[in-house]
Amino acid sequence: MGTLARLGLAAVWLVSGGLKIADPGQTYIAVQAYDVLPHALVRPVATGLPLLELVLGLLLLAGLATRWVAAASLLLLAVLVAGIAQSWARGLSIDCGCFGGGGRVDAGKTEYPQEILRDTGFALLAVWLLVRPRTWLSVDGWLGWGKGRNAGNSGGASDDYPKGIAEGN
Repeated sequence: MGTLARLGLAAVWLVSGGLKIADPGQTYIAVQAYDVLPHALVRPVATGLPLLELVLGLLLLAGLATRWVAAASLLLLAVLVAGIAQSWARGLSIDCGCFGGGGRVDAGKTEYPQEILRDTGFALLAVWLLVRPRTWLSVDGWLGWGKGRNAGNSGGASDDYPKGIAEGN
């Protein structure tokens, strides 16, 4: 399960970051539509967000520093959900731009509940990895990082971390 959570969350960040970085002008419009940042910060956020998402995705894909990346993912998802929720509360009509696109949309064409629910699901993957960061075929496993934290009462490796394969044996 942990490996699926890690690879699933990696896919989310890689697709999201990749779509945003492929269309930087639209990402700028999407960030601007939230109407929460000073104008001077819109471009740095529109540029940095996709890069951050790609880095998180690559680290998760490799399984390197999984617990820390899961924590960063959870924090970023909380910020994104807060951004969507504040737009909804303020009566803005925007598309979140979570997977490219974004910006103002016609009233009644918003999908705030679905977007918040979706991001909450992604956050649950991050929570899983915070609790159980050791996964199959990960750099963490080969480096022996996190050993013993998820061993349960028996002191052995978790079910998500077959000892022989994950430790490079």
